[in-house]
Amino acid sequence: MDRGHHRGAQQEWGAIVVDVQGAVAPGYEPVKDAFVRNFEQRGERGAAVAVYRHGRKVVDVWAGTKDADGTAPWAPDTAQMVRSATKGVAAAVPLLLHQRGRLDLDAPVSTYWPEFKAAGKERTLVRHLLSHRAGVPALDHPLTLAEAADGESGPAAVAAQPPAWEPGTTHGYHPHTFSWLIGELVLRVTGRTIGRWIAEEIAAPLGLDLWVGLPPEQAHRAGRVARIEAPEVPGALRARPKRAVAEAYADPASPTRRAFGAIDPAPDENDPVYRAAGLAGSTGIATARSLARFYAALIGEVDGAARLFAPATLTLARTEESAGPDRTLVVNTRFGLGHMLHGSASPLLGAGSFGHPGRGGPLGFADPESGIAFGYVTNGMARSVTADPRAQALVRALRSTV
Repeated sequence: MDRGHHRGAQQEWGAIVVDVQGAVAPGYEPVKDAFVRNFEQRGERGAAVAVYRHGRKVVDVWAGTKDADGTAPWAPDTAQMVRSATKGVAAAVPLLLHQRGRLDLDAPVSTYWPEFKAAGKERTLVRHLLSHRAGVPALDHPLTLAEAADGESGPAAVAAQPPAWEPGTTHGYHPHTFSWLIGELVLRVTGRTIGRWIAEEIAAPLGLDLWVGLPPEQAHRAGRVARIEAPEVPGALRARPKRAVAEAYADPASPTRRAFGAIDPAPDENDPVYRAAGLAGSTGIATARSLARFYAALIGEVDGAARLFAPATLTLARTEESAGPDRTLVVNTRFGLGHMLHGSASPLLGAGSFGHPGRGGPLGFADPESGIAFGYVTNGMARSVTADPRAQALVRALRSTV
C-alpha cells in the first residue's frame, strides 16, 4: 500500500477542507473519496475507516478531530466507542469456545449457568442467546449505570427475568441484555470475564487496539463522542424512519423503548465508569484498523497469524438463525449466531457478509467471498440504529472496487 501518496492529502468539498491522513492502495480511492464526502454532506467530525483484503491492509485513513466537541486532530492510534459493533467481537468468543469443544451451542443455558432456568427459561439454548431469540431483551426493573457495570446485577437481573416470548420461537434484538447474557455465559465456562478473554486470546495475539473494558492506562487514546446532525445539503435525500419505527422509539411502554432502556438513565458514553464496564454488547472501544483486522483474522491469515475461525465455525457465524420482523427494532432483521447478516436493515458488502453495526455509526464486518474485512469508527453519534448513512456510503464505495 502506497502510504506516501495520500498521507496528509487535503481535499476540498464545498466549504470544508478535510486533511486526510493515512493511505489507500491503488484501486481503492473511491473509499477515500466517500470518506471525505461524509465530512461535508453527513456531518462527520472525526472518523477512520480501514479495509483488509485477503489479509492485506488496503485502506487505512482518518481525518477530523479526536473529540467530537474538540479541536485536537485525530491521531493514527485514536480509538472510539463502537457501541453495538462490540457484539460482533463478543460473539466470536462463544463460537471459538464451541470450536475448542468447551461450549455446546445446543445445550440449555442452565447447563453452564443454573440460575438462568428461572421464570420459564428452562429450555433456552445457548444458540438462542446468540441469535436474539432468548426472549429477554428488556428488564422489568432497569439497572443504574453502577449496577450495569458491577458484573453481578446484570446477570442476576436477566436470570430472574421472565421471557417476553417462549425462547426460541421468534426474535427481537437484545441491545443491552446481550451484554449480561453472553458475558456471564463466557464467565461460567472459562472463569474469565469476556473482556479479559478477548484481551488475552484475540487482541494480544493479533496486536489489536481493541478493548471491551477500557484499561485506565489506555483512556487517553479514546476520543469523546457526541451526537451530530447531518447538515442540509441542497438536492440530497434525507432518510426518514417509517411511522411504526418512529412510534416504537417514542412510546415509553413499547418493547423497543423498554429494551433500549434496560440501563436507566441512559449512560454517558464518555463516563470512565461506562467505558471500563466491559459490557459485551455496547462498550467496546477500538481503532478502525483493529476492527477491520479482527474480522480479517476471522476469515483468513493476517501477517502470518493463523485464522481464528475454522471453516465449520465460519459457516456457523453466517448461517441464518433469525430472520423477519424483529420484535425490538420493528424492521426485518437477520442474525446468525451473534452476528448480523447482510439484509435490508443492515446492508453489508454482499449476501455472505457477517458483522455488526453500532448505533449511530460504527460498523465492522467480513465478507469471505471477496476476502474483505471492514472497520469504521466515528466520534459523531447520528440518529441511525443499524444502517448509518456514513457507513453505508463507505460500503457502497467499497463495493464498487470489488
